[in-house]
Amino acid sequence: MPKTVKLADIAQKLGVSTVTVSKALSGHKGVSEEMREKIKLLADEMGYVKSAAPEKGKGEKSYTIGIVAAKRYLDEVQSFYWRVYQDLSQCAAGRNCFTMLEVVSYEDEREGKMPKMVTESKIEAVIVMGTFKVEYAQLLRKNIGLPLILLDTLGPDAEFDAVVSNNMMGAYRMVNYLFDMGHSKIGFVGTRLATASIDDRYFGYLKSAMEHGMEVQPQWLLDDRDRDTGMGGYDSHYHLPQKREMPTAFFCNCDKAAEVMVHKLTDYGYRVPEDVSLAGFDNYLGDPLFQTGITTYAINTREMARRAIHILVHKLREPDYSTGVYMIDGTFIERESVRRIGPPIPFV
Repeated sequence: MPKTVKLADIAQKLGVSTVTVSKALSGHKGVSEEMREKIKLLADEMGYVKSAAPEKGKGEKSYTIGIVAAKRYLDEVQSFYWRVYQDLSQCAAGRNCFTMLEVVSYEDEREGKMPKMVTESKIEAVIVMGTFKVEYAQLLRKNIGLPLILLDTLGPDAEFDAVVSNNMMGAYRMVNYLFDMGHSKIGFVGTRLATASIDDRYFGYLKSAMEHGMEVQPQWLLDDRDRDTGMGGYDSHYHLPQKREMPTAFFCNCDKAAEVMVHKLTDYGYRVPEDVSLAGFDNYLGDPLFQTGITTYAINTREMARRAIHILVHKLREPDYSTGVYMIDGTFIERESVRRIGPPIPFV
């Protein structure tokens, strides 16, 4: 019995993505005519037969959804937002839709250049993924003129729909856990005012600190990135306090910051968790070979992506449809980066 030819087989032969092959064979925008012809010819040669549409997407109109993100979040081959984008693409495909990603450089963001896929009318709806500088975020919201949703970021007003992780209460849960493990001096790692997500996690940290009677010391608050560019740096940030002022634990705004903190603490002679405990947020590490298991709050990126696509499809069908801010809860994960040092610290 001959092997069934799949889209992935055609994509591998031509060195393109499965999405590109699917668009070419279904007549959608986003593929050059030259590439479309190559794909069709190869599909005929290989004996590709189009399968029936899955039941879930049967009868649904297809849309092309643009995803806009800042370059600083996608500079690395593996990053949290690459995972979010993959989830968005898969969820969109399940609704018979396609996604198109445009990465906005820092220069274009600073100069206020609109995404080309918007100006060239290549898409029918937009997902703004992650935080931009305030001026650029306002430019996008005012001038895109298409159904739009914010993902993992919030605007300064309630005019636009958004899907976000429950950042504040997730952070509150993590810092409560550190108090429960006997820590009464807890620092925070994350540059405030750099992103809305960091700010919300900082508020969760402050809420827990206040409820446990802990007075936050300025030297316990460590920056992990530049506020304007969003770029991090081992030497330019993560400045540890003096030894006599060192907290027994830090809550880090993301697992990548926790990863850097492990290296920084180790370089300064501290052991994790024997000397200093660390808790993170998002359940995503940049280095797959990193050895220390970070206690964290796992963001449900799959559900965030599913919800964002679901809302956009409804907005495309019904222009007046709106949901406001939709918060997705995550999951607490306990690993070895936190050590108990005493009885639980009670609420005041």
